[in-house]
Amino acid sequence: MKIYIVRHGETPWNAQHRVQGMADVSLNENGIELAKITGEALRDIPFDFVISSPLTRALETARCLLGDRKIPLYTDERIREISFGVMEGVSLVENGEFAETFRQFFKDPKEYQPPEGGESLEEVGRRTGDFLTELLYKEEWEDATILVVSHGCALRAMLQRFYQDDLGFWHGQVPPNCCVNIIEASHGEAILAAEDQVYYKMQDGEQKA
Repeated sequence: MKIYIVRHGETPWNAQHRVQGMADVSLNENGIELAKITGEALRDIPFDFVISSPLTRALETARCLLGDRKIPLYTDERIREISFGVMEGVSLVENGEFAETFRQFFKDPKEYQPPEGGESLEEVGRRTGDFLTELLYKEEWEDATILVVSHGCALRAMLQRFYQDDLGFWHGQVPPNCCVNIIEASHGEAILAAEDQVYYKMQDGEQKA
């Protein structure tokens, strides 16, 4: 089994540094372009099916990645983004009363306390972890190549079992838009074969993957 786990493309709220969470925001033009570039890089991968977060930005990314492939596309609530409750839509730049909450989330996640109506990182870890475990132990999918499209925090939560460093929850950075992580698995045993690969030119001018 191979599982390609991809973060969605850029949205207007990403560009504006606003908190998205469960807010259903579409891709912007740049996000569509990044997804198409990534799809072109993955054009020869023989995906058997796709599982996407049900949020629009993930579904739009999945369709861009697929191009003209005619394969099943499913959704799973367990890989939607973390809920930020009352903090959704708030600017990361002009954060006011949520400044300490933002700091904890990005800089000290072990101390993160979700705002009213929000999820904890532990809750996101449980649901995304259950999703991945189910994939890894599905005997009928043992030889499948699967595309999974999710979100930044959900992706990091899902992959925690593979991180063997002391970089903490974020593994050194928030996953870039349209980054690709590849899991290779056999009979429930799995390795993370590629991490956060991107196929477009980053803003600092460096090219990855």
